[in-house]
Amino acid sequence: MSTPKRERQRENRRLRLAADEAAAKQYATRRRVKIIGLAAVAVAAALAVLGFLQRDDSETADTVPAPASTGDSADATDAPGTDASGTGNATDPPDTEADLVETAAGCPADDGSSPRVIDFDGPQPMCIDPQARYVAVLDTSEGEMRFELTASETPLTVNNFVTLARWGYYDGTLLFRTDPSIDIIQGGSPHTNDNRDPGPGYTIPDEPAFDFDPETGGLTGPYRYQPGQLVMARSTGPDSAGAQFFLTTGPNTSRLDGQGTYVVFGRTDDAGLAVAQSIIGLHEPGGALGGAPSRDVTVHSVTIEET
Repeated sequence: MSTPKRERQRENRRLRLAADEAAAKQYATRRRVKIIGLAAVAVAAALAVLGFLQRDDSETADTVPAPASTGDSADATDAPGTDASGTGNATDPPDTEADLVETAAGCPADDGSSPRVIDFDGPQPMCIDPQARYVAVLDTSEGEMRFELTASETPLTVNNFVTLARWGYYDGTLLFRTDPSIDIIQGGSPHTNDNRDPGPGYTIPDEPAFDFDPETGGLTGPYRYQPGQLVMARSTGPDSAGAQFFLTTGPNTSRLDGQGTYVVFGRTDDAGLAVAQSIIGLHEPGGALGGAPSRDVTVHSVTIEET
């Protein structure tokens, strides 16, 4: 039979257990909050580091082509931060921040109706059919150039260019560099309109993977250069192309054959080549990268025709 003393003992024990349980729950709650907080800080720090690394990588993605063997220090023209225009001033991009979508996911509309995007979180998804025929139409202030793209031969490079074009990446940009010593015109820099542009936020693989030459310490590739080609610009490292491109306009472009690492992914016809030659005819020397047109040459738009 239970006594009053035993009942009090039971009640005290029940209260202690209840208090202990409450304390344990409170401790567990505080611990979860602390862990969640630390995890959030760690994730934020990791994202910040990743973003910095991606930004840092992208800054070298779109440097300019230079002759392989000229008898002088050709590699110096590949240095980031050199002003290609020879003026010391980068031209502001034509669009305001309000006109741009910050990032994009998936493929843009085939008809180019998607909002303009110039910054991306990573490489473009595969948005083209490598077996289809694509023509890039560059509508410039000096005339139109049509380039038949080599989708079946260089699908990764063509996909990148086509997708960027459909996002409006190249619209309103300048062809900011001309260099008759290697007969090229360079463009594709919506942020700065010069070779220092940070690029779209990623780089693309070399196509094909290039060989390493132990004698020179550089890469060598299979490409050979002729007038009328559409070619990706790059820095000296592997897989370093991003968005900048150049157009070949004359025989001096063969001086790049010794490198062969600038991916050729399109070719224009005689009419397009005539426009390109008229643009390089505007060349004024200056700056470390050879010079620029005497007046602004604007790429109003790059549209893609697909059949």
